[in-house]
Amino acid sequence: MKSWVEVRPGAYHDSVTLMRVSRRLGGRAGVAGAMAAMATELNREVLERMGFEVPAEAGPGDLVVAIRAEDAAFDEARHALDDLLHEAARPAPADGPGGWGEQAPARTTAAAAARVEASEASIALLSVPGPHVFPEAMDALDAGLNVMIFSDNVPLDQEIELKETAARRGLIVLGPDCGTAVIGGAGLGFANAVEPGPVGMVAASGTGAQQLMCLLDTAGVGVSHVLGVGGRDLSRQVSGRSALAALAALDADPATEVILMVSKPPAPQVADLIREAARRLDTPVIFALPGSGEGDRPGEYPGDRGDLTRAAEETLERLGRPVPQWPSWPAPAPARRASGLRGLFAGGTLRDEAEAVIGDALGWDLAAHGHSLVDFGDDAYTRGRAHPMIDPTLRLAALAEQAADPGCGVLLLDVVLGYGADPDPAAALAPAIEKALRDRDDLVAVVSLCGTRADPQGREQQANALCRAGATVFLSNAAAARHAASLVQARDGADAQTAPSATRTARDAAQTARNASRRAT
Repeated sequence: MKSWVEVRPGAYHDSVTLMRVSRRLGGRAGVAGAMAAMATELNREVLERMGFEVPAEAGPGDLVVAIRAEDAAFDEARHALDDLLHEAARPAPADGPGGWGEQAPARTTAAAAARVEASEASIALLSVPGPHVFPEAMDALDAGLNVMIFSDNVPLDQEIELKETAARRGLIVLGPDCGTAVIGGAGLGFANAVEPGPVGMVAASGTGAQQLMCLLDTAGVGVSHVLGVGGRDLSRQVSGRSALAALAALDADPATEVILMVSKPPAPQVADLIREAARRLDTPVIFALPGSGEGDRPGEYPGDRGDLTRAAEETLERLGRPVPQWPSWPAPAPARRASGLRGLFAGGTLRDEAEAVIGDALGWDLAAHGHSLVDFGDDAYTRGRAHPMIDPTLRLAALAEQAADPGCGVLLLDVVLGYGADPDPAAALAPAIEKALRDRDDLVAVVSLCGTRADPQGREQQANALCRAGATVFLSNAAAARHAASLVQARDGADAQTAPSATRTARDAAQTARNASRRAT
């Protein structure tokens, strides 16, 4: 093997471009490791864990390229790296699709906004590192534009100031950390291919909104707008500033017949504020709050649902539309007995919903029984690297690690399709699942597939590839979680059948009752 590291000062590429270059280079025959990345602190740590020594002088504005390859493949890999980077940096033709024409692209938000006539645009989408997004967002608001902030890790005080400024000017700030929006039929960020329709959404959850879009699309119902407000908007500090503005905007939209409000569990006082505002609207509002348990307390807040699938079904009923049988793709092999359940998620709200469903089925002390669910889209995992819906590296490593753990019997994963996401997630995930199941005949895989028939990845093709690998696939995330929990319950039930039952003593019966009570609790 040969190893090589080079620093290229000032040679900037965005993280998604470099991730794709690294993946293509690492997939070449004879290449044992490869990475192209800006020399941020996090990327330096990753390179060092891969066994590369990064020169001390490399800084965040410098590009670091590193390759480890067999002798015969080494020179070709180095040439391929340069070709891939050159291709990534090549500007679009002036007169071709995506070309810039005779005018060079603007380099600041203010400069870009100055070129736009008021009638041509109403929103600016910003995706720069969170600590640096504030002045760009203020430039957009100063130009009279609504703002969608894709960036995460934005300081809380800056989020509040931006949203207060927007409110004074009759505008809306979507985000920060707004990964999904649909404005007038145009998907922004991570969005699925859906038709226009009568349902508007206010979303403090990107993947929650995507799950609802996909369920409604399967039932033949489209959306008017999806206004993502950011995961912190319903916190005590931000107090629903953008959610309130978004509810009012959708209520004034003649194309919106029903509003869906989807969020992780909000702060209680903010939930009351939002519900009171919803009661004053002319348009009915249905609350979908995965992980909140609201669906278990009917009547306290009519219209609340702690289960996204049930919220979609209530929306259809409110519109007078039939509720379909939600698609699923059974694994070719029968389900095996299972033990510990491990959830590896790209969507935080899908993780929270699954945890609520599984907790209801198995009892809420999940960790004590060897069960765990992780959101790889959390800020802790995305700082300095692409979201797992784009870059599956961390989750694939976790899948291999969990599959090797004898205490793991059920793997539960989500796959989110749509614009902006991995163009073929099954290409990497299906072989990883197939290997895990081949290596262990007591392991089961369950997948929640969030997508529409029109998504660019091809929902049916993705589902079939995952099925052939041995996974059981569900369109409904809640159904996938229930199925995964039932496999663990089936194991418990099978074990119980081996105990004597015909001549139990009173003490045995009492112990059985206590165990049943604990499981119910």
